[in-house]
Amino acid sequence: MSVRIAVVGTGNIARIHVEALRELGDRVTVVAGVDIDEARAREFCAAHGIPRAGADLPAVLAATRPDLVHVCTPPGAHLDAARAALAAGAHVLVEKPPTLTLREFDELAAAGPVATVFQHRFGAGVQRLRAADFGRPLVAQCDTSWFRPQEYFDVPWRGNWDTEGGGPTMGHGIHQMDLLLAVLGDWTEVRAVARRQARRVATEDLSLALVEFDSGAVASVVNSVLSPREESRLRFDFERATVELTHLYGYGDDDWRVTPAPGHEAAWTGPSGASGHRAQFAAVLDALVAGEPLPVTAAEARRTLSLVAAIYASAFTGRPVRPADVGPGSPFYDRMQGSGPPWEAP
Repeated sequence: MSVRIAVVGTGNIARIHVEALRELGDRVTVVAGVDIDEARAREFCAAHGIPRAGADLPAVLAATRPDLVHVCTPPGAHLDAARAALAAGAHVLVEKPPTLTLREFDELAAAGPVATVFQHRFGAGVQRLRAADFGRPLVAQCDTSWFRPQEYFDVPWRGNWDTEGGGPTMGHGIHQMDLLLAVLGDWTEVRAVARRQARRVATEDLSLALVEFDSGAVASVVNSVLSPREESRLRFDFERATVELTHLYGYGDDDWRVTPAPGHEAAWTGPSGASGHRAQFAAVLDALVAGEPLPVTAAEARRTLSLVAAIYASAFTGRPVRPADVGPGSPFYDRMQGSGPPWEAP
């Protein structure tokens, strides 16, 4: 079976999606590319050998009848595109962040089968870690230390709450935080600070958080776009081993390091393979063909999105935040910034 796929939004992330899909061979057929700028859609489709281009999403979906729609638009347009795809009878795979708010996410999840792109979950190193028995998790570190100059934020939709949903906590570190949660499970409480240190943006450019987990583990989380030496880093200290992952935008087998506690052998065996879109897309196709929920499921994506909301809520209220504190009725359920940060928009 070849799964018919349409791509909505034809910017750089769409290019990455199509290139990864091409690596899956005859398992997929990319049937359409859609963009509000029809000329850009036509140029994109011509470059990638995609037969149908257009700007009218419902019309293109009706004409091509895809099984799966990849939503690769800027974040503010995710919700409408995903709704249109669901209305056309397609499954949906949406780039991160899936929506701008928890309220929008719950509306979308209720509308139909939606999965979110969190490709770091699908590298072989995570599979080995989940299979290993290192004992109880105790403490972790989750750092996304990236660098984005002011010119990066001069694109109109970037650095604004209403179009991007937040700064590095929402748009950059969310991948690392999702992987943290994939390993440690449910979070229970957050204490955080957020700052606008150096960039002319409405959102934060830096956040730091202390996160507690249902298991009793605790983690520090840093999200920055102010770090000239860029690095993505996760460290897990279990009872019997330390497991570290250091990379930038994607990891391979050599980016992991395991240090056993004295007197313990570290069992670190299993499959090999890098993280990346291709690995997740292959898993999505497997699930689609088998009639199973697509990974990453709505419940898993919501847990990550709620952690983002909690970091903002704690940072802007100065109080510890639990999951219920960002549920319906909370200003942070309706908007990531809640009633607003303690700084004025530039």
